[in-house]
Amino acid sequence: MSFVGPKEVIEEGDTVVLYLTPAMMHTIEAVRQIRNKKNEMIEYVFQTSFGALKVGELIGERYGARVQLTKGWAHVLQPNPELWTQTLPHRTQILYTPDISMILYQLEVRPGSIVVESGTGSGSLSHYFLRAIRPSGHLHTFDFHEERCVKAREEFTAHGLGDSVTVRQRDVCEQGFGPELDGKADAVFLDLPAPQLAIPHAAKAIRDEVTGDIGDYSRRFSRVSPWLSAKRLDYGDPRGEGLAASVVYLVKKANPSIDYLSQSIPSDSEFHVLIEGTGGNRGQCGRICSFSPCIEQSMRVCEALAEHGFIEVQNLEVLQIEDIVRTRNVPVMELEFLKTKKTSEDKDAKTPRESKKYITSSAPNTMAGHTGYLTIAELPPLFAR
Repeated sequence: MSFVGPKEVIEEGDTVVLYLTPAMMHTIEAVRQIRNKKNEMIEYVFQTSFGALKVGELIGERYGARVQLTKGWAHVLQPNPELWTQTLPHRTQILYTPDISMILYQLEVRPGSIVVESGTGSGSLSHYFLRAIRPSGHLHTFDFHEERCVKAREEFTAHGLGDSVTVRQRDVCEQGFGPELDGKADAVFLDLPAPQLAIPHAAKAIRDEVTGDIGDYSRRFSRVSPWLSAKRLDYGDPRGEGLAASVVYLVKKANPSIDYLSQSIPSDSEFHVLIEGTGGNRGQCGRICSFSPCIEQSMRVCEALAEHGFIEVQNLEVLQIEDIVRTRNVPVMELEFLKTKKTSEDKDAKTPRESKKYITSSAPNTMAGHTGYLTIAELPPLFAR
């Protein structure tokens, strides 16, 4: 149960991370005995590059403690999604932290969000979703491969996350996400061979109305709209009329009785406060993200998104670059010698050269290359499509 929250002491049944080096970590279950190939219960001894570990001795130790191996030592850590991504059993290729961080940011997942994911794969991204949406949110994850669904369900339960996730075996490109999810999802993520086939089903799954109190939503925008009209701002709404016209349209639909033109025009600072407090500041219902390793897949996804009413479609590629920061001594060039002629004494004299320290930054010789393209879009409310 160690994924659910911070713990001090390792209990029997906990999933723990055995940290040997930054490139050498193992995930193990803290139990005293395991069943061997002959179906016999034996003492659990885990073999590492630094020797053997009797796993039962971990029970009762504090997380972060250093444990002795037969040929060295290791640290035992409490797992989190980042460590799980590096140590999980691979059933498929997985996403890693650079792409995952952008996915979570672009989908705007938060506690209470309803997230739909396909496919589940090895469950790397699923653990990040669950951390972001707990305790009141829920993850609905789909995979067409039955064995992967069974394994993922077992892992979520073992990690104490089973109450926040529903795993289903289904080909969502053909069968969709099911009528029980129509109009329910705050965010949809697709990692499929042909994601464009799932776009119509994703549009059905995304909720039809904006989040939050619609009365509060309309009241806030009723004061913002005249200011926007005066400023002539274009925020890119689906009707091509600019945010001011879009806001007026949304306000009238939400509450026709509001006389938005009679409200006082807010200042610049008030405008930002009003926008930030609306919850769905541009009236979107939900967001979608698709991961595609090939640009041709991404192009087909963009076409399908535009066809089904999604707006603000953008395509991203995340490349992680580590800057190398160093302090260097740079010689100071003395140019006084240009003004005088050299003598024989100057040639024989050896004067120490002055230097200054500078902090420099340079790119590494090698870096991680292409992983895939992230295609992100949002869906406006039903009445604004």
